[in-house]
Amino acid sequence: MNKNEPLIRISKRDTISVGKNILIRVVAIILALIVCAMIIVALTHQNPVEVYGGIIDGAIGTPRRSWVTIREIMVLLVIAVGLTPAFMMRFWNIGAEGQILAGGIASAALMIYVGDKLPNTLLIVVMLVASVIAGIIWGLIPAFFKAHYNTNETLFTLMMNYVAMQLTTFLIVFWEGRKGSNVVGTINADNHAGWFPGVGTYWLNVIIVAVITILMYLYLKYSKQGYEIAVVGESHNTARFAGINVKRVIIRTMMISGAICGLAGTLIVGGASHTISTSTAGGRGFTAIIVAWMAHFNPAIMIIYSGLLVFMQRGSIQIASQFGLNENASEIITGIILFFLIGCEFFANYKVSFRKKGKEA
Repeated sequence: MNKNEPLIRISKRDTISVGKNILIRVVAIILALIVCAMIIVALTHQNPVEVYGGIIDGAIGTPRRSWVTIREIMVLLVIAVGLTPAFMMRFWNIGAEGQILAGGIASAALMIYVGDKLPNTLLIVVMLVASVIAGIIWGLIPAFFKAHYNTNETLFTLMMNYVAMQLTTFLIVFWEGRKGSNVVGTINADNHAGWFPGVGTYWLNVIIVAVITILMYLYLKYSKQGYEIAVVGESHNTARFAGINVKRVIIRTMMISGAICGLAGTLIVGGASHTISTSTAGGRGFTAIIVAWMAHFNPAIMIIYSGLLVFMQRGSIQIASQFGLNENASEIITGIILFFLIGCEFFANYKVSFRKKGKEA
């Protein structure tokens, strides 16, 4: 036996079969569920079956809960889809939270100022357009400085989140002073102006997000601009050698990314919460980064990861209240699931082998 050979060897996989790839992720999910069950049982002394029954009940136990789960999946999915072109270009857009708030601010402003002046259908269309424009502006600012001055996009987009939060706080105080103290509680609670239609359903959210997801998949895979994004992501020098205008690609791609994230602001404000606050994005911009990365920037795969995370999150909220735990319990469960899902990427990309006993030098 060669004593100089390491006991454990880690090597990068050249390829991995689809079946093994799926198996690794299934095992990761099962392990995550086991660990979550152990923690919850230790805290509640309940049967694990009852615990997971509570998770299922919390996510899809009633038609209302099912539609809320679907709504949250759609919101998380569209943000992940919006981040995808920027990440494929290796532009690390950490500013989705701010872009969502920018779109939410635009929607809330229209609901407040013209909610009683436009038909609801027209108002929703205007809100969607305005949120897209607001998201474009919020994405264009860091893109311009990156393209022309090579600034650090990670720090720039992150700081833009805080600017958006402070702007939101300012506008809330301003609107409360000018329009009445309850204007940004539930906006237009009396006439539902700007609220997406549907009682107990969120079909409009589903349609909008489905169309965006399909178009993004086709855009990145089959369009010339999608090819340019991939080349710029591989190497700026290679892209320039191929005759691609790198600055234009950076700005254009971030405008698209910001536009979709801004649109998510309307889906939240007009299609879900019907209010605006600094917590409107609710951390979705950061969770969407994980979704996009785990899906390897494939919009179709993002549907699965978005669904899994939201399902567990909604179910965790239910068991936290059902078994008398505080709201942090749901965050712990979500964190454990994310930990295992991220960890399984290592085993999907690397192979672990052990030194064989009795091997001769």
